[in-house]
Amino acid sequence: MAVAGPDGPEGQEGGRGEAWRAGCWSHPCRVRRPAAQRPAGRPARPAEGSCLPESIVAAACARSGQSVLHVDSRNYYGGNWASFSFSGLLSWIKENQQKTDTDDECEDWRKLILENEEVISLRKKDKTIQHVEDFCFDDQDSAEGVEEVGALPKLPAFGASGAEGDAGVSEKECPGGENTLPKAENQEPGKEPDTEPASPGEGNDTGITSENESSPGTTSGESVLESGKTEGAASETSAQEPKKVSYSQIVREGRRFNIDLVSKLLYSRGLLIDLLIKSNVSRYAEFKNATRILAFREGKVEQVPCSRADVFNSRQLTMVEKRMLMKFLTFCLDYEQHPDEYQDYENSTFAQFLRTRKLTPSLQHFILHSIAMVSETDCSTLDGLQATKKFLQCLGRYGNTPFLFPLYGQGEIPQCFCRMCAVFGGIYCLRHPVQCLVVDKESGRCKAIVDHFGQRISAKYFIVEDSYLPESICTNVCYREISRAVLITDQSVLNTDSEQQVSVLTVPPVEPGKPAVCVIELCSSTMTCMKETYLVHLTCPSTATAREDLEPVVQKLFSLNTGKETENEEAEKPRVLWAVYFNMRDSSGIDRSAYDGLPSNVYVCSGPDSALGNDCAVKQAETIFQAMFPTEDFCPAAPNPEDIIYDEDEIAPEESGSSNSPETKPEPSAEESSSADSTAVKKEDNEE
Repeated sequence: MAVAGPDGPEGQEGGRGEAWRAGCWSHPCRVRRPAAQRPAGRPARPAEGSCLPESIVAAACARSGQSVLHVDSRNYYGGNWASFSFSGLLSWIKENQQKTDTDDECEDWRKLILENEEVISLRKKDKTIQHVEDFCFDDQDSAEGVEEVGALPKLPAFGASGAEGDAGVSEKECPGGENTLPKAENQEPGKEPDTEPASPGEGNDTGITSENESSPGTTSGESVLESGKTEGAASETSAQEPKKVSYSQIVREGRRFNIDLVSKLLYSRGLLIDLLIKSNVSRYAEFKNATRILAFREGKVEQVPCSRADVFNSRQLTMVEKRMLMKFLTFCLDYEQHPDEYQDYENSTFAQFLRTRKLTPSLQHFILHSIAMVSETDCSTLDGLQATKKFLQCLGRYGNTPFLFPLYGQGEIPQCFCRMCAVFGGIYCLRHPVQCLVVDKESGRCKAIVDHFGQRISAKYFIVEDSYLPESICTNVCYREISRAVLITDQSVLNTDSEQQVSVLTVPPVEPGKPAVCVIELCSSTMTCMKETYLVHLTCPSTATAREDLEPVVQKLFSLNTGKETENEEAEKPRVLWAVYFNMRDSSGIDRSAYDGLPSNVYVCSGPDSALGNDCAVKQAETIFQAMFPTEDFCPAAPNPEDIIYDEDEIAPEESGSSNSPETKPEPSAEESSSADSTAVKKEDNEE
């Protein structure tokens, strides 16, 4: 929950709100007035959870000059939009596999409730994740005693940092790695997990070091020449046989992984990219193009030509098919100008409309599943044409595909907006549960929250993530579910000359009644996995458990065999090294009226939806912000640090406040490390 408040409990100056600020992550360019110097009448904006919509709203409120307090009961940013290292994900899996819901806190906070007030107790246990199953297809015992490279020492439970890397540090480690963290005390104390350089060439550093360290162990009778021959023979052998990645290597290089709970891409002309550019938040992130669009047809994976150059250079299509495809795509770009060509099919499905366009079966498959990316049975003609147009309009802005992917994972995006909020005075607190909302019986409006310290914090507006709402409010809400799978594999689903490919693949329904499955394959240059591995995300709307929905697709694309003897067909497929399946609640698109007894000044943010893009989250954030502040601009551009003018009376209090706590030590700023990708985003926008 993000909570924006005045300057202390019940609006008093110098309360615990100021103490919280000292222990929260902040930004070196942060400019914030002391409590006594802030304009009078600025009410609190409390919120619970740090999912993407809430983070955007918090940033927009702080940017418009509101006081914002953003708290979350979790120990990481992003909620169900978060990214984890491998050990962090193992801890997250173990946490969500535990069904116990302990409720042993004291009820002392109830004495803060007045006679004319009532409470809405919030949930203590996140129930948005179900049916979590993880599998290791390698020798799991080999990881026993293996320590994670670069892991920080385990910190005290309440004093640990709240960054994403702590999900793996503060919880129990992966199997066999229980004693690994204390041994890593020689790690630089100031280096954060997500700021560690991870160039593609670093994946072999550990192996090279271990080989060099073992050479002094040879006996004195062995000559240097013999040693050189041995090393040469070993290098020849390794060059001939591809190196196999083991589970122990994955555990050792666990910090190379940034595994998203939700798998999404950014449309290059989508709402999120526009917002990142408009607000200047793009400076905090780096992006990589999705390099290819794939299709799964007749049991084979093949590349789909998207741009004009791809179409004419394709060897998969005949000249007649190339003309057919270009003619249809040209029509889709301005289909609104030719209503006579689709009016008769408005009540038909898009698949039926494609059959009337004299397209070959292969072209129909490419357009339906890889360009429009819509359902064969449920998508109407107009929706299909609109999806195709959106795909085509996004081509060419930053590359030959419509999509961008943030380096280090989708979980970076909520943190970027949290950083913007912190720059403009937002206060952040992780591992900080909220007990209840305090509601005035007469007006029906929420007046305050009570946190787990038993402290009451008043505010005018409250923003709550759906997962925190109690069952009494959500009785009439009908939730959908998303089926998710994450795989670590040893090779790509479609091998080419280049190993560094970011691929998007839509697999048609394997049987009637099942949804199509979106597959996103990430390479090591996205900073989401170690070298010589691929991170594969599978997503679809749920019809059963995630494993039941997605395992048939996994078996079609990958080999799950753990034994050495496999059939030739299975040997050609990428091998799955590790996998996890889980169902995630989809609370998007729920009307406010569905929540029973929700106070009028409490706004609900949903979790991730099953769509490939992020438009739903951006629309929801803007709607909430405009409902609170209809006259304010939504996320205007933040000034560059060199453009900020500091008043002398504002600098001294901020410097003295930030120097009291070691946890406010500024970490390397994203401005200094932004790549050419993010520069291209801003430069392209200026050219437009």
